[in-house]
Amino acid sequence: MVHENPDAIVVGGGPAGMMAGYLLARAGVQVTVLEQHADFFRDFRGDTVHPSTMQVLDELGLLQAFLKRPHNRIDRAELTWNGRAMTIGDLSHLHMPAPFIAMMPQWEFLDFLRGEGARLSAFSLRMSAPVSGFIDEAGRIAGVRLGDGSELRAGLTMACDGRASLARQLLPLESLGAPIDVFWFAVSKQGAGQALRGIVSGARLLVMIDRGDYWQCAFVIAKGGADEIKARGIVAFRADIQAAAPELTGLEAALPDWDKVSLLSVSLDRLTRWSRPGLLAIGDAAHAMSPVGGIGINLAIQDAVAAANLLALPLARGEAVDALLQKVQARRWLPTRLVQGAQRAVHERLLRPLILGQRAMPERPPLAVRLLNRFPLLRRIPGYLIGHGIRQEHVRSPRADS
Repeated sequence: MVHENPDAIVVGGGPAGMMAGYLLARAGVQVTVLEQHADFFRDFRGDTVHPSTMQVLDELGLLQAFLKRPHNRIDRAELTWNGRAMTIGDLSHLHMPAPFIAMMPQWEFLDFLRGEGARLSAFSLRMSAPVSGFIDEAGRIAGVRLGDGSELRAGLTMACDGRASLARQLLPLESLGAPIDVFWFAVSKQGAGQALRGIVSGARLLVMIDRGDYWQCAFVIAKGGADEIKARGIVAFRADIQAAAPELTGLEAALPDWDKVSLLSVSLDRLTRWSRPGLLAIGDAAHAMSPVGGIGINLAIQDAVAAANLLALPLARGEAVDALLQKVQARRWLPTRLVQGAQRAVHERLLRPLILGQRAMPERPPLAVRLLNRFPLLRRIPGYLIGHGIRQEHVRSPRADS
């Protein structure tokens, strides 16, 4: 269904946008989600669906249908430090509907939300609908201008269009810096496994995510160092990977050239103000996260739930919500700052010295890592933090038929 005059516009059909659109429509808010691409298919987007996100799906009665989509499950984290293998995290103990990380291609997750949204008469999704700008009327955002020259107006516009969001041109942005970039690629694998593996080998850091029949790999490099590495050639790059993970096989077939390698330019930043009259930014549009911890998609979902909890009912009643927009940021500011603070600490204390060779990593793993490996009960602490997150949100927005 296409809404000519929606109550709310959501710019961006990523995790935050699709979840926000679904929750608002579920409450009876006429909402239109605008996605610039013709489909959701992009490789190496955030694919880690954490237990907190699946808790939200369970509260919506959608979890079992979601888990029928192709995925595999990870319930522990492993680290190999200069050849020594250790287990450092465990999610299997969590008293949650899904005590594991579901590794699901993001296009599957978004397509699932599209299908569920289509069941709601208040939900509208427009693909191939890029937004070129906002309609600014005396300082208030009254809607958006589309790439085809048309306009769409609404009482609320939500910017969920990622770290390149147009909202970032209107709202103050604080950069926290990031000393790394990441090369992503896939390598086929044999045998079963349900773990996320990190490998520290000399000055190399490789992360391997079990995707069933292949490893999704992240090779961490210095910020801006991609061209220099590419200039050395793909053979030298394969040799670096093999040195970090000798057990990986089939690298020549997996990486015949650079076309099989994707570069993620890592950002760590946040808007210091997420809203202005008529406009609210959430998810990556409000806070670009590092891939450290794989938490970005789940913070975005939590933002969407918090926004719907605060805004859905007033919007459904036809009430103005400008005075409520700052409450969304107030609710989500602490978890954003804490997670980004932890990511920044990892960047500066581990990754910068490791990747830039500023300090040799000790042969022996850090004490905290050794303790996690030695005492299984301690592994539940990182498992709990990964599973629940910080300030976990629960669905409190209403159903239109309730």
